Amino acid sequence: MSHTSITLTCNPELRDILIAQLSDQGFEGFEERGNELVAYIPEESFSEVAVEVEALTKIYGVSYVKENIAQTNWNAVWESNFEPVSVDTFCGIRAGFHPPFSPQPQHEIIITPKMSFGTGHHATTSSVIKLMQGVEFRGKRVFDFGTGTGILAILASKMGASVIEAIDIDEWSVENTKENIIANNALAIKVWQSDTPKSIINTYNVVLANINRNILLEFMGDMRRLLVSGGVLILSGILKEDEPAILEAARSHALVLESQIEKDNWLAMKLLAR
Repeated sequence: MSHTSITLTCNPELRDILIAQLSDQGFEGFEERGNELVAYIPEESFSEVAVEVEALTKIYGVSYVKENIAQTNWNAVWESNFEPVSVDTFCGIRAGFHPPFSPQPQHEIIITPKMSFGTGHHATTSSVIKLMQGVEFRGKRVFDFGTGTGILAILASKMGASVIEAIDIDEWSVENTKENIIANNALAIKVWQSDTPKSIINTYNVVLANINRNILLEFMGDMRRLLVSGGVLILSGILKEDEPAILEAARSHALVLESQIEKDNWLAMKLLAR
């Protein structure tokens, strides 16, 4: 599958807003290069959102350059820019072509991201990992909504979860997660392609959702339905300005905020099911 990239020239303060807005338009991967933000979308999907992209760039006063990119180049871009990352001494994330961490973190995860989101570099993912550190996973049932690379599901497995199920809207994310499951010997994880948790009838002790504001709001009730009483919901992909809307939706579904982390204008929240 070929992709289209747009390279926007913008200041760092505007990047997170543009990432959130472009994610809502179907852009699936992002790179930050100095004063540039590169966003990727399947080539056939760009024409559907071209007008919206043009309007968005005019609103924020930024220019962009469009380019078509072959899938092989996309994967090479990921690999050339993917450096190991540590979340304190709790979790280290590296690619298979990197040497093991020294000293070893509590949990080491091997990720080959390809076209999927979730390497630990972005504030949304690293903040979820920090919140997961304070949750008891041993023997628990876990659902990962929008798994991306599978990084959070794999961490849950390494922390001792007994059942881990994960979904993602994108076929290549599911395939990438399966590859990463094997690389980490996290074979208990079950992953499949889906854009909604509505058909799921199982219940879980922990639900993880690192997606975006609109999806979180749309499926807040379903995520609560999946949780047992006293269960934990960890949300991320939330810009600071969206905090009131997320908390209002959470309260309306009997979810109580226990703690949250703010990093680079992004929020991650840990909520408890009443």
